Amino acid sequence: MALFKINVNGSQRSVDVAPDMPLLWVLRDELELTGSKYGCGIGSCGACTVLVDGAEQQSCQISISQLGSKKVTTIEGLSKDGNHPLQKAWVEHDVPQCGYCQAGQIMAGAALLKKNPHPTDADIDDVFQGHICRCGTYQRIREAIKAASGAAK
Repeated sequence: MALFKINVNGSQRSVDVAPDMPLLWVLRDELELTGSKYGCGIGSCGACTVLVDGAEQQSCQISISQLGSKKVTTIEGLSKDGNHPLQKAWVEHDVPQCGYCQAGQIMAGAALLKKNPHPTDADIDDVFQGHICRCGTYQRIREAIKAASGAAK
């Protein structure tokens, strides 16, 4: 075990964990931030997506020791009261069905909109090819991202 400092959602936190513990388990088990979900454990489904220094990252694929001083944003930190443009668009477009993948989908969408405020369908599809939604709401995901374009900060 080792003591690591981690900046999550704007707060500096300390955890005493094994250096090879994946960020996903640090978030869920140590910091009780359960919005990021375990899906596949190999970085293929996107359910555990968070932002690391503003970029999309599957939290099951980075260990706490690899994180260094980078800033992590989880779905819980995207907005204080759920009013991020993507969160609003998700509701307006009835995106969630089971909801399991939604936090990862929203975080990937936030990273995309930060990089490209007006993505095309092809841009969205490129990002989301690595995100699995078993309910098949891909068209609604695309519509919600386009609705939030330009409004996301």
